[in-house]
Amino acid sequence: MSYDHNIAAVASPSDKTISVKLAFSMITSLFFLWGFSHGLLDVLNKHFQDSLNVSKAGSGFLQMAYYGAYFIVAMPTGTLMTRMGYKSGVIAGLFLFAVGALLFVPATSAGTFSFFVFALFILACGLGCLETAANLYAAALGAAEDSERRLNFAQSFNGLGVFMGPVIGGSLFFSPDMNIAGNRVDPVMSTYVALSLLVLLLMIAFIFIRLPDIQEKSGYSLSSSSVSLWKKTQFTGAVVAQFFYMAAHVGIASFFINYALDHWSGSSVQLASYLLSAAMLTFMIGRFVSTWLMKYFRPRSMLIAYAMINLGLCLLAVCAIEKVSVIGLVAIFFFLSIMYPCIFAMGVKNLGSQTRRAGSWLVMTLVGGAISPYIMGWVADSSSMALAFLIPAFSFCVIIFYALKCVK
Repeated sequence: MSYDHNIAAVASPSDKTISVKLAFSMITSLFFLWGFSHGLLDVLNKHFQDSLNVSKAGSGFLQMAYYGAYFIVAMPTGTLMTRMGYKSGVIAGLFLFAVGALLFVPATSAGTFSFFVFALFILACGLGCLETAANLYAAALGAAEDSERRLNFAQSFNGLGVFMGPVIGGSLFFSPDMNIAGNRVDPVMSTYVALSLLVLLLMIAFIFIRLPDIQEKSGYSLSSSSVSLWKKTQFTGAVVAQFFYMAAHVGIASFFINYALDHWSGSSVQLASYLLSAAMLTFMIGRFVSTWLMKYFRPRSMLIAYAMINLGLCLLAVCAIEKVSVIGLVAIFFFLSIMYPCIFAMGVKNLGSQTRRAGSWLVMTLVGGAISPYIMGWVADSSSMALAFLIPAFSFCVIIFYALKCVK
């Protein structure tokens, strides 16, 4: 990864500001945390269907609350960072993340689906803050021409978290209550309490460090313009493309377990969870491998190729071929890997003083993940799970159009 030495020079050697590389490493740890939370969510979807007798469409309210929170908090977070810096967005995000995870304690006692939805909404408000701050900071913390590759590298650790989420969730969430010191403990509650403690420790660390303040001085955002943000097709196209990317990614992940159970004979919920983990492993591998490939291929060209491949794999899922279509769904995640960071970096590149506001809008597009699971669940309940995959297929068509027509 290349870093702009001008950024490091913002802080004088005599102060307590940490190095640019250490700052990038700490920000990258946040990508792992929210990836792990996302991975747990996909297993919770099926867990609540079974434990609380929630329908497929009803379980889509988890994603609606989760990704709807991003829509609500992204713009206020951008305003907060404009006034107080990127660090304020990180701390606010970690605090809300911890509070939401701790709310799983009373939610477990109440035993109602709506309370769990509320807890996840608060947790996701924290993640919305983190994504707005961390994506912009990681993309801007270096040379502009390397922004897509740098953000893909940071997002690779998000892929690691997404992979580990279903592994741990699949092992714990569908097992009987655990016994600790003679007391029965709900595995879902204990998982989120442990996560909240980790997040609180990280929040304390961020409170006491000083991040390098990029202050819009890098080449990444130097070229400010008086032209309206909404007249810049590379940004407006990114808003639409990112919305449909999230609709595709979240929809596929949310119903992966349901699809595997329908089209892999003899499978169990735990086996389907492990297949989802395998899919997330391909997602993580895709991010690391694709970051390396960007040394030789343009991000735009890779985005077009990956979206075309995923369009074909989604149509394979619609065909509902026993086991083959499930393997195709696993492969989809490899080619999903670069889409979010590439679209994000392309959308905010060279926007000058408009960068933070543009980043907030792009994080708001995660609301696409709040809408598609409900629609896919409704199609699955009224027709078939396989037919619901026409929705992500259309989303990949939109991404192909964006990369071909809107990106220079």
